[in-house]
Amino acid sequence: MIPVGDESHPHGGLLPIVNLSIIAINLAVFILAQLPSDAFTMAYSAIPREILTGTDLVGPAPILLPDGRVETIEHAPGPSPIFLTLVTSIFMHGGWAHLLGNMLFLYVFGDNVEAAFGSLVYLGFYVVTGVLASLAHVLTNASSIIPSLGASGAISGVLAGYLVLFPQNRVRVLVLMRFIPFTYSVPAIVMIGLWALFQFINGFAAITPSEETSGVAYMAHIGGFLAGFVLTLLAKPFANTGRRFAV
Repeated sequence: MIPVGDESHPHGGLLPIVNLSIIAINLAVFILAQLPSDAFTMAYSAIPREILTGTDLVGPAPILLPDGRVETIEHAPGPSPIFLTLVTSIFMHGGWAHLLGNMLFLYVFGDNVEAAFGSLVYLGFYVVTGVLASLAHVLTNASSIIPSLGASGAISGVLAGYLVLFPQNRVRVLVLMRFIPFTYSVPAIVMIGLWALFQFINGFAAITPSEETSGVAYMAHIGGFLAGFVLTLLAKPFANTGRRFAV
């Protein structure tokens, strides 16, 4: 199921400036910095061994692939201190499909969460859940020298926030039936609940020696979702979901 729209926040009103700015930053980083330079991607991605040792890896390094082949990746100098990549990596992506898929989810769900929290709190929420998501991946792949990047962990936190705040909101999803696309509406608790279940199943199934080469950092998704869920539960009494103004 691909989300294509949802119910607007009852009292959102204002333009979701932070959510739109985050989307713009992700697009700009990918187009202006990552596409022209592989070195930029290698330098500012989060590499578990770098984070846990505090050492910036530079130069070629061999990695063992699941099929037994050895491949060499070229590490580039990163920021100082190197743990800043926990932040920079959440504004980077591994390709157009990765980028556009993430931005679609953020566009659909992020505006309501921003309206509920307020723009400044939402910005902090996004960055904190993204960093905690990256840490979840780092801690479960401690020896890895493979770069990890993407907004998926932070967006997982946004989805968790949406689930806590607006579980009954209707979400329009796109599905294919016999290759024919059509849309229908489901409650957010169904859409996001199924998405989260998929992440947990695949995340725990992927805890094998070859997990880091699977191409998807499921533990980052799980870490971001759990962080977003807990933070939103704590903040919910102060959030504006629109219900308190109902008549």
